[in-house]
Amino acid sequence: MDTVREQNLPKFGIKDKIGYLFGDFGNDFTFILSSSFLLKFYTDVMGVAPWIVGLVMTVARFVDAFTDVTMGRICDRSPMTKVGKFKPWIRRMCAPVAIASFLIYQSSLAGSAMWIKVTWLSVTYILWGSIFYTSINIPYGSMASSISREPEDRQSLSTFRSIGSTLAGVIVGAGVPILAYDTAEGAAILNGPRFTLIAGIFSILAVICYLVCYYLTTERVRTVEQHAEQPGVATLLKTALKQRSLISIIVASVVMLLAQLTLQSMANFVYPNYYGNVAAQSVSTLAMMGGMFIAASVAKPLSSRFGKAEISTVASALSAAICILLFIIRPQNVWIYVAFNCVSWLGLGIFAMVSWALITDVIDDAEIRNGRREDGSIYALYSFARKLGQALAAGLSGGLLSLIGYSNSTAFDPVVLEGVYSISTLLPSIGFALLAVILWFWYPLHKKTVEKNVLILKEKHKGSSAQ
Repeated sequence: MDTVREQNLPKFGIKDKIGYLFGDFGNDFTFILSSSFLLKFYTDVMGVAPWIVGLVMTVARFVDAFTDVTMGRICDRSPMTKVGKFKPWIRRMCAPVAIASFLIYQSSLAGSAMWIKVTWLSVTYILWGSIFYTSINIPYGSMASSISREPEDRQSLSTFRSIGSTLAGVIVGAGVPILAYDTAEGAAILNGPRFTLIAGIFSILAVICYLVCYYLTTERVRTVEQHAEQPGVATLLKTALKQRSLISIIVASVVMLLAQLTLQSMANFVYPNYYGNVAAQSVSTLAMMGGMFIAASVAKPLSSRFGKAEISTVASALSAAICILLFIIRPQNVWIYVAFNCVSWLGLGIFAMVSWALITDVIDDAEIRNGRREDGSIYALYSFARKLGQALAAGLSGGLLSLIGYSNSTAFDPVVLEGVYSISTLLPSIGFALLAVILWFWYPLHKKTVEKNVLILKEKHKGSSAQ
């Protein structure tokens, strides 16, 4: 049987929270750049059809089906070092993931043959997302349960992680529209070379953030493995399919990212094309940060009182209602659109603040049911689900943009723009509504069950530590 020991290490505190914040700060300098601007960059600058970009992103996610789970198993089987099991991967992989991200956005290739541009996109995008990003994001996410086993500490880590993601989202979402667009005759056009430079700057910032995460966080919960045979990937997947909490949170993550990433990526078509106002896009991103900070301030007390799944259900239903309302009223004033959008981001922010604590609840539930603690493997499945959501958002957005006739030559056609607006509101509303239904009716780890599981594991770990 495994024994779990708390080493003689500094107590959990603000240093860990800040360090963990910087981990997702670094992650999202490349992730949000991809999820928000890749479709726009390759359609408008590189001249690639939207459906091709969406297809490449979708195919890459099937590659992730192998790389994510493999990386999870590597993490679980990695030897314990003096800094822990997961932290070494952050230092090893921070430079490769940043370099690969920068290589994706090479505007100098815009005049090349189409097969060269599509091949370059495919190779660099898979290198970044399926290999290097996977090899740093899965250890980073798995590390949360090793920093502390206390539910309140984990909720704090989830909140700070979401704040880190929000900060990166603000810098990327507000900075790129201001810096990367040229305005001519009332039209906002993406400047390719300038975007390439911005991508390089974000890659440098990502490396800095990863190193801050590495040096500020401490892995306290050390699992000492006995020499028992570890289950293979096939056994892991078979077991996972029988675990209701894991499967339901995986599906919930897919539909959540469908909503979130559609909002992000379609903002690059709604604001500069439909409204002709990139400044409003930057203001919207800044307002989103305000909404996320409000969510951060209320998430912990609300989840402590009502439960993480419970408050996420209500918040998701609110966001769905706002998106449906926007689809119906279709405001011609961009600032009305911004105001409503901020409310929907507030609802999304509530779920974002607790989502990483939800997966640690799932990991605990799996340990109780299976007798093994497999943080890396379960997080890998969860990470793969999130990438499926990313692919679904990109694939649907790209396919629907092609369906309505969007290209770099029809980017300002009035009929096409009405279709752009419909996509930007209907897809998120569907995602938010499905998320609320899944969390309330399918996901089983509501407040009372989570509290019961915590007590069970405390007793188990207390007993094993005494051995």
